[in-house]
Amino acid sequence: MANLVNLEAVSKSYGVKPLLEGVSLGVAAGQRIGVVGLNGGGKTTLLEVLSGLSEPDTGRVSHVRDLRMAVVTQRTELPDGSTVGDVVLERYGAEHEWAADARVRSIVDGLGITAIGLDTPTANLSGGERRRVSLAAALTGELDLIVLDEPTNHLDVEGVRWLADHLLARKVAVVVVTHDRWFLDTVATLTWEVANGRVEQYEGGYADWIFARAERARLAATAEEKRQNLARKELAWLRRGPQARSSKPRYRVEAAEALIADVPPPRDSVELQAFAKRRLGKTVLELEDTTYQVGERKLLDHVTWRIGPGDRIGLVGVNGSGKTSLLKLLGGDVEGSTGRRIEGKTVALAHLRQELDDLPGDLRVLQAIEQVAGRVVFGKQEMTASQLGEKLGFPAARQWTPVADLSGGERRRLQLCRLLMAEPNVLLLDEPTNDLDIDTLQQLEDLLDGWPGTMVVVSHDRYLVERVCDTIVALFGDGRITHLPGGIEEYLNRRAAAQPASAAAPSVEKVEAKKSAADLRAAQKELGRLERKLDQLHAKEEKLHASLLEAATDPAKLMELNAELKGVQGEIEDVEGRWLETSELLE
Repeated sequence: MANLVNLEAVSKSYGVKPLLEGVSLGVAAGQRIGVVGLNGGGKTTLLEVLSGLSEPDTGRVSHVRDLRMAVVTQRTELPDGSTVGDVVLERYGAEHEWAADARVRSIVDGLGITAIGLDTPTANLSGGERRRVSLAAALTGELDLIVLDEPTNHLDVEGVRWLADHLLARKVAVVVVTHDRWFLDTVATLTWEVANGRVEQYEGGYADWIFARAERARLAATAEEKRQNLARKELAWLRRGPQARSSKPRYRVEAAEALIADVPPPRDSVELQAFAKRRLGKTVLELEDTTYQVGERKLLDHVTWRIGPGDRIGLVGVNGSGKTSLLKLLGGDVEGSTGRRIEGKTVALAHLRQELDDLPGDLRVLQAIEQVAGRVVFGKQEMTASQLGEKLGFPAARQWTPVADLSGGERRRLQLCRLLMAEPNVLLLDEPTNDLDIDTLQQLEDLLDGWPGTMVVVSHDRYLVERVCDTIVALFGDGRITHLPGGIEEYLNRRAAAQPASAAAPSVEKVEAKKSAADLRAAQKELGRLERKLDQLHAKEEKLHASLLEAATDPAKLMELNAELKGVQGEIEDVEGRWLETSELLE
């Protein structure tokens, strides 16, 4: 079958910087492709060229005839004088036409369009609401291919899972730029990494990409020691996390053990908490009998919440549930109508807000960081202002850029650098992952892993929350703060149980019958058989490699052994494919 889109020897430059150089690739029907890479490395340019929004400098882009494609970029333009309903439901006539379509109802509810209001003028929408309206309008159409640039940026945790489930349920090809690792791992069957003008392709999603990246670093033995260590630490996290995080074949996990044998756990929570107690004492932040109301909505109703030394708390809830307001209460920026806020005497608090604080536009990046401090200590790790800047996405050359010339995303990263340089012992982080690429996210998580203090994080990035936080609490709109022992999965299950069936379903266009117990037992049995077969084949492969070494001076024997090895490797590939198909039945 022909690809939906083909790029042949495509090159594209802006100014003197080549973002794509001789790129050839294609998108097949039903493929779900995640696009990753450094900010400014060419990801958005690749999407624009692939979708026809931008012409390549050289090379050719071809689409199959009558391709039904929708593109949702970060540059959201909505028609003047339109309402939300005009944009989202423009292909429908009367209300009963779309209301009778379960898929469209699911999109309207799942992306929060109902909450925004179909009659709301688009001129009154925030940037995040405009992005959600554009995304909903694209998804309501009958499509062969949908191209998305950072679609999860303005969705809460629940919205991110809804979008992932919706895309998995549709027979539509997807090309998506995203830094959301959970979303990437859930949706993508192929990962494209854009770097240095090239596009490298990897089978699978985020976990597969990390495995391949760590293995590539080991085999190449490159001088990129910092990047290699981060990939290995990330691999350790993936390996030691819940097994549901990735359905890797056992033989692949075992093969990766050599990469992580000497890598410590992401953090020693006991040691960090003991250190935090020495720095902070018993009292950190407390809300006692606190009530807080915004307009007619009571966000907190006589709530008492005590946050102790070394607590690492993730705060989740739907958009508008009061997460940002709760951080402001904790930070002392606003006051409740009842109760009181208590702050420990040794607390040094830092609050990363969604809005940008004033930055010194007359300074350069490094000067703006050094204005706070020249060196900083994170637990046992000490670094200079320049080193911290490099970790958070400011390479040496970029550190001499005037602050006034920085983009919005760079200004937010600088804000984070300055906040961390002050060596706080209590961190309040409101959406810290916005505008960070995956490499910078890994660096931030590495810093937070070893950070010995108290932390409250609000983020739609499920991967970050699950990695850096030990406790999850939620706002369900009932005026309370609810502790969730089961983490984000428990939050999503509670939310789904509280909604009507039509709203909770990610997409009713494809409802699979539940697998019977007999089917599951048969699949489990087949999985075990395939794993035993793989063990046998890998043992045979190892023996053949040893035999090849012994026969190094015998050309005839080498040819014979090499042919046998290729046959075994082909059989391994076939069994691996059947293993993956069978494992999917059990998910």
